[in-house]
Order: sequence, then C-alpha cells, then structure tokens
Amino acid sequence: MNIKNILVSIGMMLATTTVAQVSGTIADQSGEPLIGANLMWLGTSIGTAADVNGNFTLPARPGATQIVASYVGFAKDTIRIAQQPATVAIVLKAENTLNEVVVRTNRLGVGKLKGVVNGLEITQASLVRDACCNLGESFTTNASVDVNYSDAATGAKQIKLLGLAGTYVQMLTENIPNFRGAAAPYSLGYVPGTWMQSIQVSKGSASVKNGYESITGQINVEYKKPEAEEEVNVNLFGNLKSRYEANLDGNIHLNERVSTSVLAHYENTGGNHDDNKDGFLDNPRVEQFNIFNRWRWKNGKHTFLGGVKLLGENRNSGQTDHAISHSSSSKLYKINIDTKRYELFAKNALTLNAERGTNIALILSGSLHEQDATFGNKVYDVQQRNGYASLLFESDLGKAHSLSAGLSINHDYFDQKYRLTHNENEALTSLIEQETVPGAYVQYTYHLNDKWTLMGGIRIDHSSLHGAFITPRTHLKYSPSETFTLRASAGKGYRSVFALAEYNYLLASGRKLIIKDIPQEAAWNYGISADWYVALLGNTLKVNAEYYYTDFRRQAVMDMDRDAKSIYISSLDGKSYSHTMQLEATYPITPDLSVTMAYRLNDVKSTYNGTLQERPLTSRYKGLVTASYKTPLGLWQFDATLQLNGGGRMPAPYITADGSPSWSSRFSAYEQLNVQITRWFRKWSVYVGAENLTGFNQKNAIIAADKPWSEQFDPTMVWAPTHGATVYAGLRWSFKR
Repeated sequence: MNIKNILVSIGMMLATTTVAQVSGTIADQSGEPLIGANLMWLGTSIGTAADVNGNFTLPARPGATQIVASYVGFAKDTIRIAQQPATVAIVLKAENTLNEVVVRTNRLGVGKLKGVVNGLEITQASLVRDACCNLGESFTTNASVDVNYSDAATGAKQIKLLGLAGTYVQMLTENIPNFRGAAAPYSLGYVPGTWMQSIQVSKGSASVKNGYESITGQINVEYKKPEAEEEVNVNLFGNLKSRYEANLDGNIHLNERVSTSVLAHYENTGGNHDDNKDGFLDNPRVEQFNIFNRWRWKNGKHTFLGGVKLLGENRNSGQTDHAISHSSSSKLYKINIDTKRYELFAKNALTLNAERGTNIALILSGSLHEQDATFGNKVYDVQQRNGYASLLFESDLGKAHSLSAGLSINHDYFDQKYRLTHNENEALTSLIEQETVPGAYVQYTYHLNDKWTLMGGIRIDHSSLHGAFITPRTHLKYSPSETFTLRASAGKGYRSVFALAEYNYLLASGRKLIIKDIPQEAAWNYGISADWYVALLGNTLKVNAEYYYTDFRRQAVMDMDRDAKSIYISSLDGKSYSHTMQLEATYPITPDLSVTMAYRLNDVKSTYNGTLQERPLTSRYKGLVTASYKTPLGLWQFDATLQLNGGGRMPAPYITADGSPSWSSRFSAYEQLNVQITRWFRKWSVYVGAENLTGFNQKNAIIAADKPWSEQFDPTMVWAPTHGATVYAGLRWSFKR
C-alpha cells in the first residue's frame, strides 16, 4: 500500500466516495438500448438489469474480472474488466437463427436490491410509467412507499415507510445525506423526475456508512451520470390543473477523462382551482426554477465527481378572491413561502488495489436553505446551513471477508425568526439552534459459499446537544438456491429533532403550536423478508413477503388529541411502535404484459395524552394492483395502477356549537386509479394519462374554512386526495450523439 497516495487523497479539497463498480450501456448493433438486459459477474449470482435507456450499474465484486451480458434473442458475451471502477459500452449481436426474430421484453421497472440489505430499486422504466414529475410522485406504482399531503393548504408532502412518517426515513442523494430540517416539508418537489436515473429504497436498519439517522429505512436518489453515453433529453408536461413543466438534461464528454452534464427544470402551477367551493385553493400556486451542473474527472485510479445545484421556488396558497362572501372575515387568509436553496458537493476516490477492492474516498457537501414564510399573519423565516464530510476506507481481507471503516462529521445551523400568532403587533422571536456530530464507524461483511452473507456494523457518534451514542446494526442473507433468499436485520437509529423547522407547515393551522421537552429520538428496528422465484406456466412468479417491527425508546410525538385548540410536540410518555406486514407477487402473464399485486397491513400506535392509540391519519392497510402492457413491436405502452387505501383513526374532534363533533372519529377506505398511454418512436415519445380516475377526494379537507383566523381553522386533517380526477399529457425527446 502506497502511503503517499493515501495522504494525497485525504488532502484533496474536493472528494468523494465513488465505490468501485462497473457502469455503462448495452445496446444492439443498431444502437437501440437493450432494456432489461442481464449483466452478471462470471461465476456468481451478483448482477443487475439495464434500464429503459440501456444504462446499468453493476455493484463491485472484489477479484472479479469478467462480466457476462445476455439478452433474449442475442448471443451472450463475456467482457473482461481490467480494473474497478470502470465504464464500458457493450454491443450484443443477434443470434444467427431466423432473420425475422422480434425480441421483446417488458419489465415493471422495480427490482430487488441484490445485496444483504432488503430493499427495492425503482428504475427509469418505472419512472416513465406515470406522470412522475418529481420525487414525491415516483412511488405510485409500488406498495412499499406512501406519499401523503401533510396539509391541504401549503402542499407539503411526506413519505411514509413501514407505516411511519418520512422523518424516520434517511433521505440521500447519491449516498450523501440531504434534505434535512427546514427543507424536509417540501423537499419531495425539489428533485425533478426526469433527473433521476434510479431510486433505491432500503428497508429497516440500513448500513452504518451513511450515518445513524435511518430508523425505518433509506431512500437514495441516483441522478443521471455525466459519464453516460452523450445525449440530450427534453420533457414537456402539462395537466388540466394548470400545471406546466419543462425539463432539459444533457451531457458531453470533453475528452476521455472529463465529462459534464447540465440538468434544468422549470414548473409553474397557476389558476384558481377551488373545485370543492370551500374558498381555498385546491393546490398551491408554485413556480420553481431548478438547475444542476455535474462534473466527472477520471485519471487512472483517481476519480472525481462534483456539482452545484441551485433552486428558487415561490409557493402561494390560501383563500381565493371570491372567498370573502363566504367568510366571517373581510381579510383574505394568504400563505406565501419563498425558498432559495444552494447545494454543493464533491467526491474524490482513489483505488489503491483493484484486485482487493481497496480504495479510500472523501465526501464533502454543503447546503444553504433560505425560506421566508407567512401563514396569515404568522411568520417563519429560517436560514439553515448544513455541512457534511466523510472519509471512508474499504478493502477485501480475502475472498470471504471485507471491511469498511470511516470518519464523518455533520453540522446543522438554524437561524430562525418567527411569530406564532396572528397578532401583527407582536415582535418576531429570534432562535438559533445548532448541532455538530462527529462520528466513526466500522463495518465487516462475511461471505460463505455464495449462500450466506453476514454484515455487521457499529457507529460511535457524539452530538453537541445530546452527548455520545452508539449505533449497532446487523444484516443476514441466506440464499440456499437461485430461487429463494431469506434476509433478516436488526439495528438502532437516532434522530435529532428541530421541531419548528421540520414542522413549520403546521403554522397554517389556527391551532396553537406548543413545543416542549424534545428528546433525541431513538428506536430499534427488526425485520425479516423472503423472496421466492417460482416456475409457473412457463414463466417465473416472483413472491416477496416481509415483516418489520419498529420500537421507539424515545420519540418526539405530535399530539393532536390532547386539546382541540392546540398541537403539542413533546416527549413520548409511554409506548410507541409500528408493525408492518407486506406480501407482493409479480408475474409476466405474457412476454408483453406484467402484473404486480401487493397487500400491506399496518399496526401503528403511540401514546397520546396518556393513552395508547392508533396513530391518526394513518391507513390500516394498502392494496395495490399495477400492470404494464407493451405491444409486440414496442410502439405502444399501456400502464395502470389501482390502489386501495384502508381507513384509520382521526384525531379527537371538538364539539361544535350545535353539539355535533367537528369531524368523524375515523376515515373510510378509498380507491385511486391512475392510467397512462405512451406512443414510442425512435427518438421521442408522447404520453397521455389520468390521475385519480375514481374521482375520490376528501370532502371538507380544511376544517372551518370559513373561519381561517380562528382556532378552529385546521388544514392538517388530510387523509385522502384533495382534488378529483385530472388529465395530463407530455412529450419526451431524446437525441444521442
């Protein structure tokens, strides 16, 4: 090992943790991408499938030097890899059988992660099956992740995984922690759908590499790569709710070592849609500019990846101009949220020994999030600064053993000014919150005969607010055959809560927001899952079954039951847990038609005001059927997804003047149907679709909409869509150099 090389790599100002891997493209001799082509390390079961553009990323395999590429109707090819990481362009030749062979394949675009951690990967083949305008709209066709509105006024959304809110999911972009604190309520709209190459969803306690914050799982977004085949992509989108988008991305190879890409996005949601006639906009008016520039440089064993991202967004909502006649006030209730966000990241990796998979890497990232918001006369202005650095070392200790170790530090700084009442004469309160957390981890992985994989990791971190804490996690994978895999996991997660920043959307409510005794959250997560591949009627039925249990030891609980005029965020006093069970099956009925069916049951309870109860606004179950059909020549594609969302508990209602409850104590089940038709051409495609064709929408989503300045006013009681069916259309165009 060359010590000089190690010192040089640590000293780089811009650095990353690019894990040794092989990526590239696979196509036929005419240049058409081979969608779903299989790529595997020779002599192993470790592999991946190409996405809708023929792009693939094959995970590192220490000591492996050959990849086998295969596709129905084409001759297999074996490609030798001199070193990892590497980028290759693979071209397969058609088999010398019939001259008129038509090769067909149809995949739903959602596959299992191959490693020891249980999870799924959502590829571009899935992302194009729906409108998928941003990250928050990318999970429609899978049963594992839910996305719900947090309130009916601001348009804030949150992810739910394993039955729990998205605050317990660690959000990553290219394996860098991101979208923390004040960015969380609206961050699902900060990642345009056309920018994403894939999304990885890891369930339960994930690897300790990326920190301690994963309690229910991790969601990692992989952006399109500058080193991919040179191309320019354009996407135009519009719907009948006055939402319009334009997206552009392209990359260029300046030379053999340097490549760059630019991703740009603009959206505008206008109009004064108030279909339920409650005097409030059904959707906020949003105008967003978003641009991202990425660079990659590779010279031998050294790889650099860096970029800068700029976002500006203005979000307006509240009462419409005609609402005065239906309101008890002569002043319109308005919401305005103005956001500016700046991100910068850099990665540097040095491969010390390709045969042993030995590399050292450093990640640096920083963000500045500025948000000025008014909710009626309430005010919340925040400037959040985040800095993150991580130094990692990885190496194989032999054929069966590998080791990963690293150091990290994260710093969050919140400069906040706020007024929590509608009294315009009340002065703004200033509050500064900050936390610095240095930490270290070590993770060991053991492989036995390609059947058993054991991964154990432990972190030690020290918070400037909460002191030292230890994060242990372990994962086990058992694959006795190619048709069955069993995974189990157990681990702990922690989270520091900056309540006012993370829950600032609650200021849209007329209720009094009370925050006190906020702990560092801590929870254990245990999970087990099984995958079967069953031969059935000439095809393969894929079945997945899983169970997860999350047990909170400390928690910041949002209590909307204690007082109908207040929302309390305070420390858990009692039990809090989540049980989640899910069964999923995928089957290709024909080579052109694939269907997935899934059912999930949630048992989520917390202690509210001394009583253990169901967590409010959480569906007890979810059913899903999604299908994709592509005509034999691949010219037309038809996609449909039907969801059944189960009922659940509402927060305790208050009693109105006439003696009746302000709302029902429970909400009922409801269905949603999304469909899309795509016409594919050689370099472009057009698509038309409809969302929520069943037309179900929550009536009276805003409580006391005619009294927006009162304590009864509350837009946070959202459990279903707030608008009915809508139709959209778009165009995609791709030009490859």
